[in-house]
Amino acid sequence: MSDFAAVLSTLRRVRGLSPFFALDLGRPSDDWLPGADLLDGPALPRTLDAIAERYRTGERRVAASLFFLSYTARLLCPTAAAHAVEGVAPDIRPGNLWWHYGPDGLRVRIDRADPGVGIAESLEPVVEAVRAVVPVARGLLWGNAASSIAGALKTVARSGTAPAEHCVAVGEHLLSEPPLKGTGDFIPFPGEVAFRRRSCCLYYRLDGGGTCGDCPLPTR
Repeated sequence: MSDFAAVLSTLRRVRGLSPFFALDLGRPSDDWLPGADLLDGPALPRTLDAIAERYRTGERRVAASLFFLSYTARLLCPTAAAHAVEGVAPDIRPGNLWWHYGPDGLRVRIDRADPGVGIAESLEPVVEAVRAVVPVARGLLWGNAASSIAGALKTVARSGTAPAEHCVAVGEHLLSEPPLKGTGDFIPFPGEVAFRRRSCCLYYRLDGGGTCGDCPLPTR
């Protein structure tokens, strides 16, 4: 099987788990932007401003965290699931992406069904691009990525696609190297994927917001 076919086969296998696992392929309509626009130019600052307005927050670091949390959820759900089903993960580097932010939130898709590289290498340019716009902590952003990985693996396990013990082992492997190392811990719990991160995504800073299930802060 070619690399292209292997990536497609994996994406088809996991896309039905939830909408976050459905990663579409190919160039979309004209209102989408290439991934390179995340790294340079006005598109990312404008998007963070739109998120801040949408969620009625004057804290741009909160908007930056919400953007990256959504970005990693859209990309790392299918990527983590690919590892869990022993498939071929897609290339999710900015150079292989299209993205769009609108009334339905952030949407992403890949341009080509190429096999991916490591998660850290794929996300690092976007982490630095976000931090160039808003001085948000690196640990917070990488904690968002870890949370997305753990949440994806929990869904995989609960769906019966792969055993929970296997999903935990996959998660521990994916989080074993910097900058993801130290972002959180998988908690032993029979038949379940349980995770506690070591940073907070700041969702509680929004009006009506609270703490997430994997948050290290006390429940609010």
